[in-house]
Amino acid sequence: MDSLASSLEDGGGGGGGGVDPPPSLAAPCPAPPSGGGYDASRDTLYVTKALCLLAPVPFMTACRRFLAQLLRAVTAPEPPPLPLESYVHNVLYEVPLPAPGRSLRFHGVYEPVVCQRPGPGELPLADYPLGDAFALLGVENLLQLYTCTLLEMQLLLYSQDYQRLMTVAEGVTSLLFPFQWQHVYVPILPPSLLHFLDAPVPYLMGLQSREGADRSKLELPQEANLCFVDIDNHRIELPEDFPQLPNMAEFREEISDVLRQYGISPNGGGEEDGRNGNLAREEQEVMERLQGNATLERLQALTRRTGVTVAGVDGGASRTPEEEEELSNAKLSVQLREVFAGRFTAMFSDYEAFVIHSPDLESWLSSREHMHNFDKASFLSDQPEPYLPFLSHFIETQMFATFIDNKIMSQWEAKEPLLRVFDARIDKARLYNVRAPSLRSSNYQRCTRLKEAAQAIEQRLLKVDHTALHPHLLDMKIGEGRYQRGFFPKLQAAVLNTGPTNNRLAHRTSSAQRRREQHPDHLTLDNDLKERYMQEARGLGKRQPKLSDLSPAVIAQTNCKFVEGLLKECRMKTKRMLVEKLGREAVELGHGGEASITGLEENTLIASLCDLLERIWSHGLQNKQVRTGPPGLVGFLCVASGPERRKSETSVGLPYLPVSVLQDMRHIQSMSEIKTDVGRARAWLRLSLEKKLLSQHLKMLLSRQGLTKKLYKRYAFLRCEEEKEQFLFHLLSLNAVDYFCFTCVFTTIMIPYRAVIIPIKKLSNTMTTSNPWVCVSGELGDSGVMQIPKNVLEMTFDCQNLGKLTSTQLGHDNAGLLAKWLVDCVMVRNEITGHTYKFPCGRWLGRGVDDGSLERVLIGELLVPGAEEDSGRGSRTPELQRSPSQTRRSSIMGGRGGKLTSGQIQETIGEAVNNIIKHFHKPEKERGSLTILLCGENGLVGALEQFFHHGFKSARLFQKTVFVWDFIEKAVAYMESCDQMGDLQETPEPLGLTCHSLCRYANAINSTRRSIGKDGKFQLLVCLGARDHLMDQWLPLLVECPVLQRMYDDSALLRDRTTVNTLIGVLETLHHFHITLEASLVKGVDL
Repeated sequence: MDSLASSLEDGGGGGGGGVDPPPSLAAPCPAPPSGGGYDASRDTLYVTKALCLLAPVPFMTACRRFLAQLLRAVTAPEPPPLPLESYVHNVLYEVPLPAPGRSLRFHGVYEPVVCQRPGPGELPLADYPLGDAFALLGVENLLQLYTCTLLEMQLLLYSQDYQRLMTVAEGVTSLLFPFQWQHVYVPILPPSLLHFLDAPVPYLMGLQSREGADRSKLELPQEANLCFVDIDNHRIELPEDFPQLPNMAEFREEISDVLRQYGISPNGGGEEDGRNGNLAREEQEVMERLQGNATLERLQALTRRTGVTVAGVDGGASRTPEEEEELSNAKLSVQLREVFAGRFTAMFSDYEAFVIHSPDLESWLSSREHMHNFDKASFLSDQPEPYLPFLSHFIETQMFATFIDNKIMSQWEAKEPLLRVFDARIDKARLYNVRAPSLRSSNYQRCTRLKEAAQAIEQRLLKVDHTALHPHLLDMKIGEGRYQRGFFPKLQAAVLNTGPTNNRLAHRTSSAQRRREQHPDHLTLDNDLKERYMQEARGLGKRQPKLSDLSPAVIAQTNCKFVEGLLKECRMKTKRMLVEKLGREAVELGHGGEASITGLEENTLIASLCDLLERIWSHGLQNKQVRTGPPGLVGFLCVASGPERRKSETSVGLPYLPVSVLQDMRHIQSMSEIKTDVGRARAWLRLSLEKKLLSQHLKMLLSRQGLTKKLYKRYAFLRCEEEKEQFLFHLLSLNAVDYFCFTCVFTTIMIPYRAVIIPIKKLSNTMTTSNPWVCVSGELGDSGVMQIPKNVLEMTFDCQNLGKLTSTQLGHDNAGLLAKWLVDCVMVRNEITGHTYKFPCGRWLGRGVDDGSLERVLIGELLVPGAEEDSGRGSRTPELQRSPSQTRRSSIMGGRGGKLTSGQIQETIGEAVNNIIKHFHKPEKERGSLTILLCGENGLVGALEQFFHHGFKSARLFQKTVFVWDFIEKAVAYMESCDQMGDLQETPEPLGLTCHSLCRYANAINSTRRSIGKDGKFQLLVCLGARDHLMDQWLPLLVECPVLQRMYDDSALLRDRTTVNTLIGVLETLHHFHITLEASLVKGVDL
């Protein structure tokens, strides 16, 4: 048999147990002398050690008992009978897995340990005590949680105890038979991954609560679809409007009856049952009083000779309390699971009649994505009316779809274990006429297998089938690993890394066990079928003949399987890429925390997709002498690429951008950084993926059937029409997300850009007599200042890859008669990737108009491609924050629109600061540009400007508009005058230094050579103050300045001390982060 603690390669599942060492195993090191630290030559350093046992089958109880005995051996006053290596070696190499339906006893350090496996017709092994889960939540709450799990809602468990989180999570998932949870499953969610709760997908997660934490302060997204379970307080918060399980009242009562038999209250919370909850303890007291009775001893001897098990008589005196508890938990768990399994057996007893089977595997695989596998309408029309609300939702879940897929696949492959047991139970129910197919009734039927299931468990635990070899002395080095109480010794690796060489019995049982695992139906099949399966199993080890020795039919079948494997791999890879990328985009929405995928992992996934495409293009090539792989793909691209075609313009003002495979190949071939055909092929694939044209390009290439027939054999993947269509469909699904896999990888290449300035023609001159200039900045650098020819609104330029564009500086020299310029926006397009960025402006550039600015910093947004270009290209990441628009600036008509209330302004500031904090908690490679968070439409500068504008007396009759910067200048002038008069010398030193810093920064901004306006100067002051952590120190000075009363109303936020103090506290949170500003923001300012 396989080893009980063998590697997972020999088993289909996983399980284990762990025991944390007590404090005695981690004694603190001796206190060092005063003034000294740890000295390796003088001090002893103690560390904790965790013991973990991995097993291919989840024997939780057995593993826990074995580890507990190891822990007891370390902490016992006397050394164990044998060295610890003997017990570890025994469980690793000499304890086999019990066969299905059998039990096994192996020996720990002090006591034997028994483990058992369910038989072929029984429910799969689930060793977590279900009684604990019901005791924690109660029947009502757990059934509500179970219903939400079946309907695949978002489930969040909440408790201070990790063990409780695991108990409830494992308990509710073990009750899903014959279905399985198909979504995110994280029973213990680390605090660093708290942003996973923002995922818009079903999940089952557990979150540890802190002592004294308030549930109301726990911010959870999408609570309308969230089932929140507070385990410690026995409370559950349910989603809105979800259907209940059929016959809920009768179902709850049956479960309650089972719990009462074992002394557990259905209400949960550790309450004692008032009716028969003490029955088990009363029986135990009676047995204790009867100990030593001669009649009872004769009855026990008789039962041992005859093999008859009598409850309360046999084994009652010989079993330990731990064994009694283990038996009771096992019987309770299996009976509870049988009740739940019985409900699905009754509801889906005739589901097979509605499964839509396929005539052959190939046709089913080729159309499974868009094919109906289950006749849902007919199934629902055949069910009792009370069942419809629940069943109509449940048959739409992923777990039900997977169950039906497994059923269809069972025509050609061995049945899944859960499906095999479920179908056997349905067949048995039909055999005994438990439910006639023609009878439709909503009457509740209780489970009839409770006694049978409990007896099977009890029989295996009380009458052990096999006993493993006892631990024995090993050939170990003398003097190593000596016993020292309270300290786990260093085990001898040389002994434990070598298994027994002469254990023939273990080898034979291991081989037999593997055969039973591969063909579990042997135990229930007749001799003829069993012999046929045995012959197939023996033939598995024979050498497979070469492909050249096979007949054409076998060759075609082999290639068909290979094609199916490629298609399946394509589906899995694209699905994985979508899941990982959506995790990243959830963070970009502003939820914060680390993304679910790092840049390295994304590159690995894309490289894996490239490998797959190369293998697809190399499959079935006609010329065997030509090297397959990427060179063949590059050659195919060059030969099959057709003439260029035009697409619709991406935005107003930009010319058409040619789209063709040939055009992209020319861009790739012009990249001198790429030297090999392999690199060119992968660069083209990355470029097509980033442009969301991969599926479209490949479809166009494969449309040339004459070339495909010339280059590839008939059985090639590219000549299988159905598989090819599915393949292109899977690639098309990648258009749902944004990839920058070309831009972010090839960072040193030269890229052509096109920039267009779009003025507001109705209210301004289209052209200007001044000399305009532009500077484009991105995450990887900037283009430098570039002069725009006069009377030209469009220009192209080549520069090293700028990455994702973030900002653009636009200005002019104010020369000529028509120097005033009202610019609507600036458009910049990457001519290789086609990404177009819009930089909104909506402001004047010129002296004596607006705020007098001759240059502005504009924040960009990536435009969505037109819906007419590709129906699959509309889904993308939400837009980036952009330049502040006229909604909060002085409009062209002189008024100020879009004013916010005081509460909205404070909320905006808090959100802006929170976004900056989240920015720094992301991995460095995924932070993006901080300029967007500072100067964007919802950035810190805009939020503070709204704060300063509140109650500002800016509208003066027959006077020009006054800006916030005017208030800053007047306040600075007042402080400088006080400094000259000596008034500042009497102020406390920190306040005086702060006054000097504000004056110095404001004067440096005013003296810069840049022609920025008053709003631009205020923006620069905020950015510098945030960088140097001075904004919260400047605010009290501005509040105390007498200028404030002349320029602000009494209701202004800046005159509300409480609000100002709150703002100061919010800004102080930025002191923990190092803020670096783009060069475009601080150019010309020497501070």
